[in-house]
Amino acid sequence: MNDLTKRTLSLKRTFNAPVKLVWEAWTNSEHIAQWWGPKGMKTKVIEHNFETGGTWKYAMQMPDGNEFISEGVYKEIITLKKIISSADFKPMTEGVELQALFEEDGEKTNFVFNVVHPTEEYCLQQEKMGFMNGWGSVFDRLKEFVEDSSES
Repeated sequence: MNDLTKRTLSLKRTFNAPVKLVWEAWTNSEHIAQWWGPKGMKTKVIEHNFETGGTWKYAMQMPDGNEFISEGVYKEIITLKKIISSADFKPMTEGVELQALFEEDGEKTNFVFNVVHPTEEYCLQQEKMGFMNGWGSVFDRLKEFVEDSSES
């Protein structure tokens, strides 16, 4: 196995919303449909069995009408702290592990998102394909969703 740090891409965000609200956004299928996927894409939650060993599957509607499928299996869940899942984003990214880490900071949430790739080469390829912009756009939508929800 190559060096884990060389196989991992990470994004960090601080949301102006309590950790419970950010957690709900990740774990409630109605909420997931509101923010999952880059700006301009609609997401349909096909399957969402939020438990260790449970499966998830989402379909994102591409602007050209095609569907982009993302799916995986939950490996580890620690309430309000951590969600670890396998993930395939067909046809672009397959065989990765997603790590969503939540840290309460008063009324804010510090959030770290790691994607662990099978090899350093694959990790580098994914970074060049636009990982930071793609996931950055997703988490901009999440930020907007949780911060708007926090104000209501």
